[in-house]
Amino acid sequence: MSHIFPRHCHSTLPTAVGGDGCFLIDETGKRYFDGSGGAAVSCLGHSNENVIAAIKKQAEQLAYAHTGFFTTDPAEELANLLIQYAPGDLDRVYLVSGGSEAVEAAMKLARQFHIENGEPERKHVIARRQSYHGNTLGALAAGGNAWRRQQFSPLLINVSHIAPCYAYAERDEAETLVEYGQRTANELETEILRLGSENVMAFLAEPVVGATLGAVPAVEGYFKRIREICDQYGVLLILDEVMCGMGRTGHLFACDAEDVAPDILCIAKGLGAGYQPIGAMLCTRQIYDALADGTGFFQHGHTYLGHPIAAAVGCTVLKEILNNDLVPQVQARGSFLDKELHKVFDQHPHVGDIRGRGLFWGIELVKDRETKTPFDPALGLAGKLKKAAFSEGLACYPMPGTRDGRIGDHVMLAPPFIASEAELAEATQSLARALENVL
Repeated sequence: MSHIFPRHCHSTLPTAVGGDGCFLIDETGKRYFDGSGGAAVSCLGHSNENVIAAIKKQAEQLAYAHTGFFTTDPAEELANLLIQYAPGDLDRVYLVSGGSEAVEAAMKLARQFHIENGEPERKHVIARRQSYHGNTLGALAAGGNAWRRQQFSPLLINVSHIAPCYAYAERDEAETLVEYGQRTANELETEILRLGSENVMAFLAEPVVGATLGAVPAVEGYFKRIREICDQYGVLLILDEVMCGMGRTGHLFACDAEDVAPDILCIAKGLGAGYQPIGAMLCTRQIYDALADGTGFFQHGHTYLGHPIAAAVGCTVLKEILNNDLVPQVQARGSFLDKELHKVFDQHPHVGDIRGRGLFWGIELVKDRETKTPFDPALGLAGKLKKAAFSEGLACYPMPGTRDGRIGDHVMLAPPFIASEAELAEATQSLARALENVL
């Protein structure tokens, strides 16, 4: 009898015993193509020799040093490497253990910046419906998924939520994509003015919305307008690239596709590629200097900040991505996967939308294509599809609640950057068979 507290109390899971390239292997020897990289994590696959060697080398040299006493070479090197390629004026790196920690740190830093900057009345965060920013209480409050928030709502801080940029379901037929994007972005200005522009500290958004909406990029011009509004009212722009960053969308930083730079940026998942838990919050020199010239410290911290082994892994993962030209490869493989998905699913009567960027793709499933009507949530379509795909040897990422946290279903694909065209084609066929078996 297991003493593990699982994600679902009544699930029976196979035991993973090995990894080989893009595949996971269970105790029976069955191989599963990691079509979602776990949760868009395993960008280098499961057997990268350089990353494994970096773990061994760093563990032998120095396993742990508390950041209250020491800095370390791998932490310094990783910070330098990230800032070398970071967009805009990002200048400082705060190394944490995952995405939720990065978002918590970002929200706290935004608040402390305004206090140090002489504007302590700025306390409100604005985010978007159907966003996901993590499962700690602050990050969960910022997230806009009603189902995840519901039972914990008495514990959550008050965060305003405006509309996502979700053209498939929320654009008016008479609007162009650009018009829709501008209208949706302008909801931010309306909400800032409603709260009082002097009271708003930050706007938080995913450049490409991941788990809760299904790999949805914003339309052209949306984030440029968001950046203008934040600048106009002195609101910090926090971009959450925990799932969509580190090359996943065909850009090292996802916001590069929008030609927009944030004040604070959060990364994780692909930064460690699954080999170690690591995340990071990056901020501008202006924000850092406000603290440095004020109280002189950030009133925040965790035990495993800047962990040397995790930082060594982050360095090696980033070098693997850069030295092996994996970002251009993501663009090329992403273009191939785009064509495969459209070839197989374009005419499917229950596929409403295929969207994504790079190697980050979502398929929204609907009962009726013409009306875009979702399936009845009582059917449990997403859960059944996950099981059916798994039996086909495909690990993918189906999710319910696409439209509002309750109704709607989608499936996401976020395979390793090293996946071959043949592997991507077979994964698409596996997904098609799984979908037919379920429907």
